[in-house]
Amino acid sequence: MNGIMAASSNRIMLGPLVAAIDQGTSSTRFLVFNAKTAELLSHHQVEIKQSFPKEGWVEEDPKEILQSVYECMDRTCEKLTKLNIDISNIKAIGVTNQRETTIVWDKETGEPLYNAIVWLDLRTQSTVERLINKTPGRNKNHLKHKTGLPISTYFSAVKLRWLMDNVEKIHEAVLSHKAMFGTVDSWLIWCLTGGKKGGVHCTDVTNASRTMLFNIHTMDWDPELCTYFDIPMEILPKVRSSSEIYGLMKSGPLTGVPISGCLGDQSAALVGQMCFKDGQAKNTYGTGCFLLKNVGTKPVMSDHGLLTTVAYKLGRDKPAYYALEGSVAIAGAVVRWLKDNLGIIQTSSELEKLAADVGTSYGCYFVPAFSGLYAPYWEPSARGIICGLTQFTNRSHLAFAALEAVCFQTREILDAMNLDSGIHLAQLQVDGGMTSNRLLMQLQADILCIPVVKPSMPETTALGAAMAAGAAEGVSVWSLNPEDLTEVTSEKFEPQINPEESELRYARWKKAVQRAMNWETTEPVNNGNGQK
Repeated sequence: MNGIMAASSNRIMLGPLVAAIDQGTSSTRFLVFNAKTAELLSHHQVEIKQSFPKEGWVEEDPKEILQSVYECMDRTCEKLTKLNIDISNIKAIGVTNQRETTIVWDKETGEPLYNAIVWLDLRTQSTVERLINKTPGRNKNHLKHKTGLPISTYFSAVKLRWLMDNVEKIHEAVLSHKAMFGTVDSWLIWCLTGGKKGGVHCTDVTNASRTMLFNIHTMDWDPELCTYFDIPMEILPKVRSSSEIYGLMKSGPLTGVPISGCLGDQSAALVGQMCFKDGQAKNTYGTGCFLLKNVGTKPVMSDHGLLTTVAYKLGRDKPAYYALEGSVAIAGAVVRWLKDNLGIIQTSSELEKLAADVGTSYGCYFVPAFSGLYAPYWEPSARGIICGLTQFTNRSHLAFAALEAVCFQTREILDAMNLDSGIHLAQLQVDGGMTSNRLLMQLQADILCIPVVKPSMPETTALGAAMAAGAAEGVSVWSLNPEDLTEVTSEKFEPQINPEESELRYARWKKAVQRAMNWETTEPVNNGNGQK
């Protein structure tokens, strides 16, 4: 009994805590960290429903997203109380979120005017083609010098343009000056800080840099870009740094706690992996797969299909850091597809066992281009393809091919990054939900021919948001000085196959990718008899 009492009285002396809201594509989490040791104390997770109203469309309900945040907060606070941890020790909250996903709401009623259009959504393909066709030389990189991004279905401006063109309620709300636009971070911060009763309408530089409306050199909304997409600037949130007090929580058990950190999920993972130096990189395996490399305080443009994006700006008066990013649309999403659409596995964890049973894809290649191909191709007309099938192929081979696909796609963006910088990464730091799959981690090391290093605490995205929140001026409970950062324990996966075999498999993959290209074009198809 005494031992238990001693343990519980020890628990109470934890010092300051910092929380993070991690609102991802497939789930919402709320996590609480010890600001001095970076230890994760408690968390709660809720899955988010995705709806696919038409082929290529992906939507989520903004109210369900908000509700899931409240639910995760309430449950986590209950868990902490059970652990005898005083929730009044939570000194700040950080927000990290799926990027690019687009929400428009009515500032007077606080109601969303349409579902959130998720980053993966392809309905804007014809909008993108129209925009590219009106550029000189039909160049998808026409705006890259300002935005760091190609014109693509991926980014918020084209989604917002679609909403204004196709949803009457949004068109009217914009005309009557009632509309507010935001990515998920803006929607959450506005709601949590009071909503229609004085909520703060803001975003941070990392999320703003994914809209195609933000100039990564001036670090603000760009009037010319807004004119190009014909979007009124008054509906945009105010752009702030990634680490400052935006406002205070207005309801729930954490009322009065400042929201003081905000980073797009991939930037948050870069911070959580402590990649503060030029040249450090991380790869996150979530719904998609995102490799980001810190390139310092001057933006570097890619010649090999990578994006230039804002990595973080950790304070109002601190410099902005930039990153090169390789974005892959489908990583963990392929597991969900094998489970929900094909039914060949019942749970995500089954995939590893199924693939391990065969230990090879037996010549089967799976290019999961469900949302076209992102980096380094930026080819919206590509679609998913499974090739190299024989009578021998079974579901285990397909499971293995799906895992290999994630690794091959990472190899493509790593190659592009090495070509852009001329410096080869000696090892790859990884995080995200899929890294619990040990077979995947080993395969990744084999296919890259370099070691893969995984931190023992996988929640680096949430950790990054908590660090930004805890370090904010006026909170200052988390030091980001290099000497104060805690040593991270990690596990290393070394390559185990010979490089020749690896290269052979990679060359085959490249061949499969070519087969997936130019599938879904919106041009009228000639049916062979001269008629269109």
